[in-house]
Amino acid sequence: MDYFSSAVQLGLTATPRRDNNGDTYDYFGEPVYVYSLKEGINDGFLSPFRVKQITTSMDEYFYVPGDQVIQGELDKSRVYTAAEHNRIIEVEGRERYRVKTLLEMIDPNEKTLIFCKDQHHALLIRNLVNQLKSSDDPNYCVRVTANDGPPGEQFLRRFQDNERTIPTILTTSQKLSTGVDARNIRNIALMRTVGSMTEFKQIIGRGTRLFEGKDYFTIFDFEKNYFHFEDPDWDGEPLPPDDPAPFKPERSERPEPENPPGDGEDAPGENQERIRIVLADNRERTITHMTNTTFWSPEGKPISSTDFLKKLFGDLPEFFHDEEELAKIWSKPDTRKALLEGLAEKGYGREELTKLAGMIEAEKSDIFDVLSYIAFTRPVISRNQRVEKARKYIMRA
Repeated sequence: MDYFSSAVQLGLTATPRRDNNGDTYDYFGEPVYVYSLKEGINDGFLSPFRVKQITTSMDEYFYVPGDQVIQGELDKSRVYTAAEHNRIIEVEGRERYRVKTLLEMIDPNEKTLIFCKDQHHALLIRNLVNQLKSSDDPNYCVRVTANDGPPGEQFLRRFQDNERTIPTILTTSQKLSTGVDARNIRNIALMRTVGSMTEFKQIIGRGTRLFEGKDYFTIFDFEKNYFHFEDPDWDGEPLPPDDPAPFKPERSERPEPENPPGDGEDAPGENQERIRIVLADNRERTITHMTNTTFWSPEGKPISSTDFLKKLFGDLPEFFHDEEELAKIWSKPDTRKALLEGLAEKGYGREELTKLAGMIEAEKSDIFDVLSYIAFTRPVISRNQRVEKARKYIMRA
């Protein structure tokens, strides 16, 4: 950069850094133009997303009689935290349950990235996915990490090919957080904590590529990473560090890792022997989980389901003004499709409307009834009730 200092230098980045290891703004100065993720989604250049927050009843581990310690020395009086899973202890039964939960929530044919604690964890998750999968292809799920070399790179190229369906799921640690241009990624599962906002933005960016028929992508957060969305840095310019140090790029300079020990491709302690636990048979069967789906406003911020409902109520007059107009739109396939596409562009996709149907106890009703109820407080009827009602008129005809 110094050699070409007399030339105009143009910097383009999706994840500017502002920390003591590197400050994009210190080098280039203030940006002349900022285009946010929110604007990219609202303008139709990036794919919107939803977040499913998943917690299990074994995010903390404590010993109970019947559990077997097959490796290492376990402190039976200690409670091991969620952060210590797959770093200090490995409970395969817990990981199997999380993989099973994920596979039940996704379409088995949708391309999915799973970010794991480290390479060893990525191998474990790959094996569990392939044990529980419905596909009979041995390469349905593969691991792509620094240690996988040329075979891993070949799997990655095939995954990026939108014409191929295998491999369908990739497990990784940090290798795929950047530089993966796979437009048809529909799901991103976070099975590790992401400490760096820069890396978090890069990971979410893996799913924002547009693809035909892709209305949104889903983030499955098993590790409480959703707090990043509340950070002012999430969709804005990063704040300067508390004690910014001047940044001068040098060939010999090597930034320190942004993740805590135990994370990353070549993190210290990755090959350390972990305490391995086999759960008592009845204990593994009693693991449960809780899922919370976060709605997103058109402004790109997480909002409660109640606020989402209120916002939809305020926006519906843009699409129709009364029940008669809604019925007319819904009666024709082309106008119905245009309505649903318009609602999806505003952040009200079919998945969100289906969840709202559950809120108003209308799971067995049509989206038409959900919209009628929200807009005009019209009583909802089930699909079966609608068929029975129509049957009377058909018989008379």
